[in-house]
Amino acid sequence: MKFNLMSLGDLVTDPVTGERSTNARRYKMFPEMAVLAESAGFNGINMGEHHGIEYIYSAPPVVLAAIAERTTTLRLGTAVTLLANLDGLRIAEDYATVDVLSDGRVDVVHGRGNFFASTYTLFGQSLDESAARFKENAELVDKLWTGEPLHWSGRFRPSINGESLQPAPIQPARDCMWIGGGSSLESVELAARLGWKLMLPSAFGDPSFFTKVVDHYLAKWEECGHGWEPEIGAGWHVWVGPDSKSARDQWKPRYAAYHAWMNELLAQINPSVPKQNQRPFNFDWLTTKGPAIVGSPDEVVDRISRLSEQLKVTTHLAYMDMGGMPEPELFDAIELFGSKVIPQLADA
Repeated sequence: MKFNLMSLGDLVTDPVTGERSTNARRYKMFPEMAVLAESAGFNGINMGEHHGIEYIYSAPPVVLAAIAERTTTLRLGTAVTLLANLDGLRIAEDYATVDVLSDGRVDVVHGRGNFFASTYTLFGQSLDESAARFKENAELVDKLWTGEPLHWSGRFRPSINGESLQPAPIQPARDCMWIGGGSSLESVELAARLGWKLMLPSAFGDPSFFTKVVDHYLAKWEECGHGWEPEIGAGWHVWVGPDSKSARDQWKPRYAAYHAWMNELLAQINPSVPKQNQRPFNFDWLTTKGPAIVGSPDEVVDRISRLSEQLKVTTHLAYMDMGGMPEPELFDAIELFGSKVIPQLADA
């Protein structure tokens, strides 16, 4: 079992201290988190990408390249790369560059991002084209990633007439390409057909919803007859403390603030989503039946073990720096997770 530290870059005022970080500090903090994660025994880090909103990370390849120079073993991933919005050739070039700089440590988790309707508006694209754009770009990236000269034509970008990807990446696509999703079986089938890994999202819903998604992915994978094993990952909202009470007391106000912020953001990025889809904050439900994992190291180990079995997950993304959590408390929790949680599950 592998563990990655994930950050989406939310910029939220700490409801306990009233303090608010800055864009510059949030950006500088992520490489520091990455260095700490490597020393604490994490497998990798995953960085979000958004545009025009207060999830402030917009250029993951730039930051991941900086982290590559400060680490030696850490996997350098995204959460997610906006494959439907960006140019497929440019994506392949950016992440192949990170792969080369890191000696083959990049992980590209591709997402459709159709929940963020405002991004499509910002890029002058139609949300109705999201599935077609996503499929075309995924297939293009897969072909480019071989490093061989390519003759290709598609609907959404000019043809490629014999050019090859520069630089040529170190890893094959099967080792580093993921599709992030779970709401669309079409995306899941695309992952299985391409032989890419599947990353389930860190949504506020019931993780059991994804059981049928995982089963569908594995069935389609079997039909495709790939000569390598599939891999499933998932993102969670995570906090660990020395004991259950201190962990819950420390995290609950920050998690509530993040939840409230997300509900406000939802109205801005996708006004068409019905208000009844905005779940009320229920800390007990979220931390027992939902996507939140909080408690003592043993409690966190138990919950991760059960979710791993339920969804056949082998790579877990832990989103810990949400809701304006102060850096000293965050860094202590990362170290505690590394020293008390990972050793119990690393060989599972």
